[in-house]
Amino acid sequence: MKSFTNSVFFALFSALAIVSCSKDKPLTSETAEVSTTKHGAIYELDTLNSRIEWKGYKVVKSEQSSHFGTIKFESGDLTVKDGVLESGKFVADMNSLTSVDLKNDPEQLAKLNGHLKSGDFFEADKFPTASYEITKVSHNENGDYNTLLDGNLTIKGITKPVQFNANVSVKDGEASIATEPKDIKREDFGVRFQLPLANGLIKDEVNLQILIKAMEKK
Repeated sequence: MKSFTNSVFFALFSALAIVSCSKDKPLTSETAEVSTTKHGAIYELDTLNSRIEWKGYKVVKSEQSSHFGTIKFESGDLTVKDGVLESGKFVADMNSLTSVDLKNDPEQLAKLNGHLKSGDFFEADKFPTASYEITKVSHNENGDYNTLLDGNLTIKGITKPVQFNANVSVKDGEASIATEPKDIKREDFGVRFQLPLANGLIKDEVNLQILIKAMEKK
């Protein structure tokens, strides 16, 4: 009986150890090979008219407990060759992250923004920027989006390849990109905070849309 009890205890301890090791496994970066070039006309990002739009949700709670907002870009550029998008990289200012749905409630807005920028989420003091670098541009013949963008998304110093459908336009010295809203797994980038179950679990997926306007550099 004692031997059986010891065996059960050992099996339980081993299972917990495996789960613990898996959970605490350090995150590693993965990058897609860059096949784009910088040969062409340079278009500078219009930071006032470019942004990332985000949405986050709780699993258990109602839609009233979800939040949405924006992140501004601090810099970026595109390369356009023969009137077609060739490459690009955009750097986002994580300290500009804000919730739009709470804009009329300054106290709750400050509370949420501070929490999202803290060590529980994006650690904006340690990782003040995030970025997306286009690694491949493909024409899309079907659907509502004319372009398929492959790229490397970096958040909290962790890089992962992410693909977006996008509508891309280049005309009269102005270029624009509007990606299809896409769910990104925040835990892939080390954002693992969870509320107690009673307050509603936070979904792993964060919905992102990149909206870019850029002007040809003279």
